[in-house]
Amino acid sequence: MQHRTIDDLMTRSVVRARRDTPFKELVRLLAENDITAIPVVDELEHPVGVVSEADLLRKSSDQADPSGLVPVPHLEAWERAKAEGARAEELMSAPAVCARPEWSVVEAARLMETQDVKRLPVVDEADRLVGIVSRGDLLRIFLRRDEAIREEITQDVLRDTLDLARTDVTVDVHDGAVVLGGTVEYRGLVPVVEQLCRGVDGVVSVTGDIAFRQDETHPAPAG
Repeated sequence: MQHRTIDDLMTRSVVRARRDTPFKELVRLLAENDITAIPVVDELEHPVGVVSEADLLRKSSDQADPSGLVPVPHLEAWERAKAEGARAEELMSAPAVCARPEWSVVEAARLMETQDVKRLPVVDEADRLVGIVSRGDLLRIFLRRDEAIREEITQDVLRDTLDLARTDVTVDVHDGAVVLGGTVEYRGLVPVVEQLCRGVDGVVSVTGDIAFRQDETHPAPAG
């Protein structure tokens, strides 16, 4: 099976900032490019942090309410420093949490989840910025056509990997939901088929009722 990598999904033309990029320039870059965050790089193009809309909004949330009805929120020292920051290096979230082009969607998604970030700068073997990947980019694998998913399961999973005939297992795909049927020789093959199908890019769910002819996982030894 050919899983799509971050290299296939990332945005290659990346808007970036330098450590000394001023606050207003950061706001302009976000607005003009219709993006929500900007990687900050050093002189060697190594990402050192990311400035997001949330980082910049601390500037507004720290201001007193003109009506005097809303009290100024209490901020931790690091939040106060960001609210008072004027350059990218003072405003950014650091260090930058990065991905590699050869990573799978699963690897990138797990890192986003554990680090609670919405996008990952992508760096090459020299840690230079080569792209950026967002949650939306990762979700693009679920836009695969049902027919492409069905063909990959039938050809790559059932025939090439498991050496099953096309008539052994039936495959129906609708909106990424895979429904399996048919009959295999041994009971132990059923969870294997289902697990491999779940690993195909674009699959949302796997259900069905695959029957089996023998309860043994493997053929009994002769004699």
